[in-house]
Amino acid sequence: MSEGLFDEGLFGAETEQRAGERLADNAPLAVRMRPRSLDEVVGQQHLLGAGAPLRRLVEGAAPASVLLYGPPGTGKTTLANLVSLATGRRFAALSALSSGVKEVRAVIEEARRRLGRSGESTVLFIDEVHRFSKTQQDALLGAVEDRTVLLVAATTENPYFSVVAPLLSRSLVLQLRSLEDDDIRNLLRRAVTEERGLGGALRLDDDAEAHLVSLAGGDARRALTALEAAAESASSTGAEVIDLATVEATVNRAAVLYDKGGDQHYDVASAFIKSIRGSDVDAALHYLARMIEAGEDPRFIARRLVVHASEDIGMADPTALQTAVAAAQAVQLIGMPEGRLVLAQATIHLATAPKSNAVTTAITAASSDVRAGKGGPVPPHLRDGHYSGAQKLGNAQGYQYPHDRPEGVLAQQYPPDELVGRDYYQPTGRGAERTLGDRVPKLRDIIRGR
Repeated sequence: MSEGLFDEGLFGAETEQRAGERLADNAPLAVRMRPRSLDEVVGQQHLLGAGAPLRRLVEGAAPASVLLYGPPGTGKTTLANLVSLATGRRFAALSALSSGVKEVRAVIEEARRRLGRSGESTVLFIDEVHRFSKTQQDALLGAVEDRTVLLVAATTENPYFSVVAPLLSRSLVLQLRSLEDDDIRNLLRRAVTEERGLGGALRLDDDAEAHLVSLAGGDARRALTALEAAAESASSTGAEVIDLATVEATVNRAAVLYDKGGDQHYDVASAFIKSIRGSDVDAALHYLARMIEAGEDPRFIARRLVVHASEDIGMADPTALQTAVAAAQAVQLIGMPEGRLVLAQATIHLATAPKSNAVTTAITAASSDVRAGKGGPVPPHLRDGHYSGAQKLGNAQGYQYPHDRPEGVLAQQYPPDELVGRDYYQPTGRGAERTLGDRVPKLRDIIRGR
């Protein structure tokens, strides 16, 4: 009987092992290609260089709870696994999408039992931690404080907005960056050739590779998922090469002619701004979509909108700058793909706003005079008088306070002597500047005592 039980035990273990192997073989390509060591990690060199905080953590030299903040597909889950492997700790994972306080407390209690029974520590990985309520986050505090668990939490949102302050103060916040194109390219090539990937069964041509890199947008998981779908499509037709047409058909996305480092980058960005300046909202949205679909850095687009709001709209619609700045901040906060809605709203606002380059011409004219040496001393009555001896020098004497007058404006010299009467700002008759076209001359007449 014991022999039979022994054989059955062997059979059961062998079956379990084979089942595990089958599961691994059937796992998505993105899972099979997940780095198993630091040497396989691509990108994040600002955190993984010699002596950098994340490398020290993964190597077990600096055990500390961390919040990994960054876009999807940048390796947050992978790094949490590596921390567990490198430090010899048990790995437990929770998703904020499907876990509540009960599950959090159960994991912590099990970690506490293991620590007391065998001295085995636990790495607790929580994905999407920003989705935890305040109560759920508070439930982690005690275990993080006494290191019952080493918390590795991942979030795609700014933790300073979405994570409670006590948890922030107990954790090291590390910001991960979107992967560079070369990082994605190297990952794709490894996936094609390595045994746990496609094993060299197919070849990926250059155009298809470039399209996959563009589609990825810095997201390793997205790149590998698209590659796997294209590989399955190619294999089903007996092809030996994954070409551009296969990738386009599989992901239902045409390749966008756009070189982020070359002429297309500058040409499309230029056309984008000139379309907004020309008030062609439809053309502006077209060029915006081309940049987004090609994987352009949304922060670059947002910066151009902020500049344009002052350069070509200015005081004709002062709210344009507010919209552009808000868009830049929102893109930084929420990332892509949702950020495209913010960029589109700002683009529509700026393209349809009344236009004026009066701000541009005003500061250009003022700067030109300064560079030409026109200036001279600040009038004495405008100089700083908040120090001992200022009165003896005649500084700040005779200054008239505009708020003492009902109109809030009075006759007084403000520019240096040689620039009295020089007009820089010339309001247009468009948008909100229409009222300034009447107001500014009246103000100048009063100030100059006409």
